[in-house]
Amino acid sequence: MQRVLLIEDNREIAEMLFDFFECSGLELDYADNGELGLKLALENTFDLILLDLMLPRIDGITLCRRLRESGDNTPILMLTAMDSQKDEIQGLNVGADDYLTKPFDLEILQARMQALMRRHSGTVAASDLQYADINLSQKTGKAYRQGKLLVLTPTTFTILKMLISAAPNLVTKDEIAFKIWGEEKPNNDVLRSHIYQLRSQLDKPFETQILKTRPKIGFYLESDE
Repeated sequence: MQRVLLIEDNREIAEMLFDFFECSGLELDYADNGELGLKLALENTFDLILLDLMLPRIDGITLCRRLRESGDNTPILMLTAMDSQKDEIQGLNVGADDYLTKPFDLEILQARMQALMRRHSGTVAASDLQYADINLSQKTGKAYRQGKLLVLTPTTFTILKMLISAAPNLVTKDEIAFKIWGEEKPNNDVLRSHIYQLRSQLDKPFETQILKTRPKIGFYLESDE
């Protein structure tokens, strides 16, 4: 049974989600504020976290950032009532994997959740991948550069895995988008946000940049070694 943590202060939305997922084979845990949600997320193992943006005590952006900084790579789908692309991109930049704006269709929410959980479970495999000074373990779902652990979400892990598998060849934006979202492609800002997050881990802490961009086409890894 898949286990999902819902962090949402609106009781009506929480009750609606509990009713909808009651017979779906999902086990829902619940927190009505960010402080409790962070505690539950850090002390338990979940297949997915549904995270509201506006929360009492600790807001969703801060909570998401703290989880990623702690090394937690549980898929996070952010729920927001704000009709602002800036807020959505900010959520992706601190480590959320996807977002949905309220009010949302329950079947679309379920499809997004299942896609995230499938992607996360698909990162587990027997072999490791390596390119230059990057090592990616498909078994543990972790990646390192020069021995330093990279703080990746399931989405940025998937992108890095695609890039290493193809290196030094190029992976197009369309290939990445299809791998992550299937036919339901988001706008370009969403993919750009995930690439920014990956680059902040893969390149910024190091002397040499390895993640390269071919404008309007795609991305590739290139090492000077």
